[in-house]
Amino acid sequence: MKIGIVCYPTFGGSGVVATELGKALAERGHQIHFVTYNQPARLDLFSENLFYHEVAVSKYPLFDFPPYELALASRLVDVVRFEKLDILHVHYAIPHASAAFMAKQILATYGINIPFVTTLHGTDITLVGKDRTYSPVVTFSINKSDGVTAVSEHLRKDTFEFFDIENEIRVIPNFIDLNRFSLKAKDHFKKAIAPAGEKILVHTSNFRKVKRTEDVVKIFAQVVKKIPSKLLMVGDGGERSVCEQLARDLGIADHVRFLGKQDAIEEILSVSDLFLMPSQSESFGLAALEAMACKVPVISTNAGGLPELNVDGETGFLRDVGDVDGMAERAIYMLEDDERLAQFKENALARAKVFDLANILPLYENYYREVIERSGSQL
Repeated sequence: MKIGIVCYPTFGGSGVVATELGKALAERGHQIHFVTYNQPARLDLFSENLFYHEVAVSKYPLFDFPPYELALASRLVDVVRFEKLDILHVHYAIPHASAAFMAKQILATYGINIPFVTTLHGTDITLVGKDRTYSPVVTFSINKSDGVTAVSEHLRKDTFEFFDIENEIRVIPNFIDLNRFSLKAKDHFKKAIAPAGEKILVHTSNFRKVKRTEDVVKIFAQVVKKIPSKLLMVGDGGERSVCEQLARDLGIADHVRFLGKQDAIEEILSVSDLFLMPSQSESFGLAALEAMACKVPVISTNAGGLPELNVDGETGFLRDVGDVDGMAERAIYMLEDDERLAQFKENALARAKVFDLANILPLYENYYREVIERSGSQL
């Protein structure tokens, strides 16, 4: 198949999933065309089946805000026509689904029928989509999609609850490439971080308020009183400086390292003992899955789709949003007994294998074929 993929080219979950999916499809022999305003962050390998088409946005002075949706729709028309694509897969509802619908209507005037699949990732529904400014467009775009998927059952239910959706929504969960995300031999790195054999806790995110990164620091402040340990904070964003100051105020700054954005996150996870995810909301929890694939159990909230991934008492523990004391208590329980911790690590990896790319990729391939057949297009 010739597949066009539209995504945000950032380190966010939707962009990562879209890029890794495209790379995996290319390895399976499909021709993949990425259409976005920058080269995706993880589109870092050469392949004869991978193509990138930049969306150039006009700087015409009439526009106070560049009309990206229009530029994207026009670029999609161009790529579909001249690359003869079979299907479009747009990740994140706004503005990608509406741009794909516009492109579909324009292409129809050329006698081209291009179906498009929209994948819902989370905040496009639970945050942006609920804004009354965008809600009618989100509803329309989902209903006009030729196929719709969501990354968790919780997100699927939320979408039907918040919007007047008539379309079917197929749940295809996020995935992990176990060839990349697996335990690496990084003993030298571990000794540099924890020279006295301290336990290593880790958090990765974009440091937005919804991630409740202050809770990470507060949880660790309780843990380090009982268990010699270090905390690695990976990523960057608006809440980073708040967390840095909080660590100083709590007197634990010497035990906390802020590493910023990192590409080789699997190497950091490989030296870690416990992953903390006290988020206000997570549609799936891709960062937690990456940790589990590296044999790192998870302490998380029970928000959103996290209970579909993190099995309470088996791969880690679930607690209510804001329950810092409960999460700290469970973290200490896991870390204070090496044999217990080792079992949680094994369980985490076993659970991660359920979401192996090899298991999820065929679900997308079959869904593409189903949508193409249903729309009357020809492969």
